[in-house]
Amino acid sequence: MRVIDADLGRSGADATARQGFKDLVADVGLGRVGIVFGIEVSRLARNNSDWYQLLDLCAMTDTLIADTDGVYHPADFNDRLVLGLKGTMSEAELHLIRSRLTAGLRHKAARGELRQFLPVGFDYDENGAVVITPDEAVVEAIATVFRRFAELGTGRQVLLSLRGDGLLLPRRPTRTGRVHWAAATYPAVHDFLTNPVYAGAFVFGRTRTEKRLDPSGTVVARTILLPREEWTVLIPDHHPGFIDWATFEANTARLRENWRAPRGFGGGAPREGAALLQGRLRCGKCSRLMQTGYSGTKGNCPRYLCGRAKQLYGGEKGCQSLGGRRLENRVLKEVFAVLEPAALAATAQALTDAERAHAATVRTFELTAERARYEADRARRQYDAVEPENRLVARALERALEAKLAAQRQAERDLLAGRARRPVRLTDEEQAWLSRAGADVRAVFTAPSTTFRERKQLLRAILAEVVVTVDPATRTAGLRIIWQGGTSTELTMPLTKTGGHFRATDEDTVDLVRRLAEHYDDTTIALILSRQHRRTGTGLTFTKSRVQSLRVSRGIPSHRPPDTVPTDGDDDGDDAVVVTVAEAERLLGVGKVTIYRWLRDGFITGEQLTAGAPWRIRIDQAVRDHIVPAVPEGWVGLDQAATTLGMARQTVLHKVQRGELEAVHVNRGRRKGLRINVSSDQTGLFDQPS
Repeated sequence: MRVIDADLGRSGADATARQGFKDLVADVGLGRVGIVFGIEVSRLARNNSDWYQLLDLCAMTDTLIADTDGVYHPADFNDRLVLGLKGTMSEAELHLIRSRLTAGLRHKAARGELRQFLPVGFDYDENGAVVITPDEAVVEAIATVFRRFAELGTGRQVLLSLRGDGLLLPRRPTRTGRVHWAAATYPAVHDFLTNPVYAGAFVFGRTRTEKRLDPSGTVVARTILLPREEWTVLIPDHHPGFIDWATFEANTARLRENWRAPRGFGGGAPREGAALLQGRLRCGKCSRLMQTGYSGTKGNCPRYLCGRAKQLYGGEKGCQSLGGRRLENRVLKEVFAVLEPAALAATAQALTDAERAHAATVRTFELTAERARYEADRARRQYDAVEPENRLVARALERALEAKLAAQRQAERDLLAGRARRPVRLTDEEQAWLSRAGADVRAVFTAPSTTFRERKQLLRAILAEVVVTVDPATRTAGLRIIWQGGTSTELTMPLTKTGGHFRATDEDTVDLVRRLAEHYDDTTIALILSRQHRRTGTGLTFTKSRVQSLRVSRGIPSHRPPDTVPTDGDDDGDDAVVVTVAEAERLLGVGKVTIYRWLRDGFITGEQLTAGAPWRIRIDQAVRDHIVPAVPEGWVGLDQAATTLGMARQTVLHKVQRGELEAVHVNRGRRKGLRINVSSDQTGLFDQPS
C-alpha cells in the first residue's frame, strides 16, 4: 500500500506542477498498480485530458479504480462511462466555482471596492480607503518625478536628471510589500508616469494572460497590457492622487509621441539633431509626418522629405521634399513675432519657476537627509542594544550601522550641493530694468549654451505642427502653422531658385556693397566690411577679390574715380567740394586731428555712408575764408579771450560755434590755432544756421 500526498493543497486543474499525480500515472503505465483508492476519484484530475489519459492506462494495465461509491474497471464500458461522466462533472464544477469567484471579484471591482496591491506612495487606512502615504520623503520623491517630466518632456531626461542629482526613488516589490530606496531606473520612472493609480483612478483589467507553446512544447504564459478602451473597470477620481486625470492623459500622450518612430517615419522625442521641426512637420499632400535627413560635408544641413508613398505603395517618387534652413528660419521668424509681446512675462515666469523648482529639489534633498538620519539613529540604537559579548550579532549590526552612517553623510553632502546650485536672484534694480527692456527670446534661443533638444522643446511648447505644401511650378511653399490651442497662421515662403543655394551673402550686405561701390574701390569696400565683421555666404572675411566676385555676380558696377574734385551738387555758387580727410588736410592746411575735432564739434560738416567708411567732408567758401595764414590785428587766443570776456573756455567755444564771436583759424607760423575777435559782435567762424 502506497500513499501519495505530494499534491496536497494544489489545484487539480493542471498536472504540470503535480509531481504526485505524475508518479501515479507512471506507475500505472508500468503495471505496478493493482487498484487506485480515493475518497472521490474524479478529484485526481479536474482536467479531462489528464483524467482520460489515466483511464486509458488503467484499462490497458488492468488497474482498478475505487472510491466511496464502488469499484470500477476502466476496461469495462459501463464503468468507463461512469468514470468519464464523473471527470466531466468535476471539470464543470471547477469551471462553475471559478466563474462564481470571478463574477464576485468583477462585481466588487466595478464598485471600486476590490482591495488590490497598491504601488509605493499609497496605503489603505483603517476603513479600507486608499490614501497617500504619510511618509513625506516618499511623497516628495514621487512628486519630483512628475515635476521633472512636465519640465523635460521625456522619461529618459527625467532619469538622467535624477541620476545627475543623486536622487533615489522609493520602490515596493510585490513579494515583500516593504518600501526600499534605490537609484532611479527607466522602468521605475516609466511606472510612475503610466500607472493610473497615481492619477487617483481605480483600474481593473489592465492586463490579460496569454498562453502559447514554445518550441520545446512547454506551455508558456505571458502578461500583455491592454489598450485603455479594453480595460474592464476605470473609475477616475477614486482616491487622492499626485496628478489629475487630465495631466495623466497628457503625460501618456506625450510618452507615446516620444516613441522612436520606425525607420522611414517622422516623429519621436526631441533629439540632438539640428532639424528643429523634427516630428512637427506634416506633408500637405498626404498628411503624413515628414521624415528628417541631413546633408552637407559636415552632415548638419537638415532636409525634410515625404517619401512614404514611394516606399509603401511603389510610387515613382515621394510627395515632396525641401531644404530645412530656409523653412526653419521662416517659421522661427513667425514664432519670435508671436512671442515678442509675451517675452517679458515669459522671462519673469521662468525666473519664478526656476526658484520654485530649486526649492522643490532642495526639499527633496532635505527629506532624504532626514530619512538617512533616522535610519542611522535606528541602526545605532539596535547596535547599542546588543550585548557586547554577542559578537555574532554585533558584527552584523556594526556593518549595518557603518553603511547607514555613510548613506547619511552622502545625503548631507547632496543637500549642501543642492543648496549651492540655487539660481541667481535678480535685484530690485535688475527687475526694474527688465520691466523696461523686456526679454530677448531670440537671444536665448540662439545662444551657444542652448542645445538643439532644448530648442525643439521650446518650439513644441508653442507649435502643434506645421503643414507644408510645395508648389514646384511657382517655386513656393505654402505653410500652415498650427499653434498650441488650435489657432493657425497661413503664409507663403519662396523656395531656393534652381541652381541657387542657401549659403549666399545676405541681401543687407549686398545692398551696402551697392551703395559703397558708387564712391569707393573694392579694397576700401573690403576694409569697411571687415570693420563691421561681415562675412560672405560661406562664412569667410571679405577681401578685394571676394568683393569683386560679389559685384560681378550681382551686376554692381565698379567705382570710377572722377576726373575733378566732386562738388556738393548744389547750384548756390559757393564752390563747395566733397573731399576725404587727407584732401581736407591739404586744402585747409591743418592736421588730421584738427579735422576730426572739427567734425566731432560740428565746425565742419561731413558724412559716412556706413560705420567704418571714410569721411566725405564738405568744404565751402565760408570755411576757406576763415582759414588765414596770419593773425589779424587785435585778435587773441582762446585763453586770453576767456580772460578778457570773464567766462570759461568752453563758453567761449560755444559762442564761437553759435556765431556770437568772430573767429579765424591760423594755419601758418608759430601762432597757429584759433584766434578770436573779442571786440566785435560780427558773426564768427562755423555759423550754425538755426
